[in-house]
Amino acid sequence: QVQLEESGGGLVQTGGSLRLSCAASGRTFRSYAMGWFRQAPGKEREFVAAISWSDIITYYADSVKGRFTISRDNAKNTVYLQMNSLKPEDTAVYYCAASRNTPATGINEYDYWGQGTQVTVSS
Repeated sequence: QVQLEESGGGLVQTGGSLRLSCAASGRTFRSYAMGWFRQAPGKEREFVAAISWSDIITYYADSVKGRFTISRDNAKNTVYLQMNSLKPEDTAVYYCAASRNTPATGINEYDYWGQGTQVTVSS
């Protein structure tokens, strides 16, 4: 079993940057693909980015491509989401998730979820 805890959210102005972290418990972290999702008020949870266990494969939603970067440090059991050029529409609760399968974009592909961290981008 994997437990996930996000951190790094906050309030930032349009054009600013934030780096989210997701710390995972368990010695098997390196065997999981990891993903970031977000959920804005009144909207469904949506895929943001994913990374394979080996750090070789990454996927991004079109809305964040070129602005966000996902990475992981298996020695620290941590996955990151570097968010640059933030826009008001990036405002949401951001969740990290772990998948036993290859990195995927679907919510149902993920087995474990964190509690989320709030990101608010002011205009």
